Amino acid sequence: MKALISKPVNDLQRQFNELCEKGGGVKGGPVRGKTLELLKFYGQTLNKGASEEIQEHLAAFPDANPWHVCFALGLCWGHLAKVDLTFTEAAIGALEHINDDDLKTAGSFCLERGPEPIINSLRGGNALFQKVVLPSTLPDTLDRMDRAQQRWLAPIVHPTDRPPYIGSWNATAMFMTALFSKPMLAAMQMEPKPVLPPGGPIFTGLSILHDAGLVTTAPDTAGIDGNSFEPGVLYTNNALLQSLLAGCTGWSLTDVHSGVYLLGTRHHESDNWIKAKAVTA
Repeated sequence: MKALISKPVNDLQRQFNELCEKGGGVKGGPVRGKTLELLKFYGQTLNKGASEEIQEHLAAFPDANPWHVCFALGLCWGHLAKVDLTFTEAAIGALEHINDDDLKTAGSFCLERGPEPIINSLRGGNALFQKVVLPSTLPDTLDRMDRAQQRWLAPIVHPTDRPPYIGSWNATAMFMTALFSKPMLAAMQMEPKPVLPPGGPIFTGLSILHDAGLVTTAPDTAGIDGNSFEPGVLYTNNALLQSLLAGCTGWSLTDVHSGVYLLGTRHHESDNWIKAKAVTA
């Protein structure tokens, strides 16, 4: 099989292309076991840094609502804003009480999509936090985390109640960052409870794996934040992630998610996120 990723931007993508060209798997594509080991290595390595990052931000703002910190860093991981404690501080302020100063500061940390997605996400998040009561501390079990997410999703799945700019990413990323704050808990996640972000690089990565014959069905189309999205996409694409989890031992759903993210991302800076290289021979 020819290489499936045009102009790869990181080592995982380059090594995946090599596996495609070696063949030996379904449709003459990459061998399933070697591909999953590749995703496992890069996913777990990326997650170590992610856990350190969210823990640093939570420690920097011990008096803040921890969900606000998680929402803020979720915007950074969604490639809307630069990771910076000043951004997180401004985002926390806006989520607590919408004000022009914090919105302006938060927007100044924008990436290529500009300040509006950040500002709109914070406005939407503020509106949701006024509607939804979440636990005062981040849950310490997957069941409690899932129940908290179901509360958060309740107004989101109804288009008339969903605040603007709360799409598939902002509906789920906060819970992903909360999981990363508790790495031992994240390591136990074997099913999509809570569900993880299904779109963007995840959708692209799953599409690549489908083309390679490694997932049986194509992922569901996921709308970007600000557009309507079908809630079912959250569960459809998470089920595909879970199917990959079953093909390899010693990893979790968050590891799968991060590996697929790196496979599907087009961000050139991802080449600097992980220096080590996995062995694919």
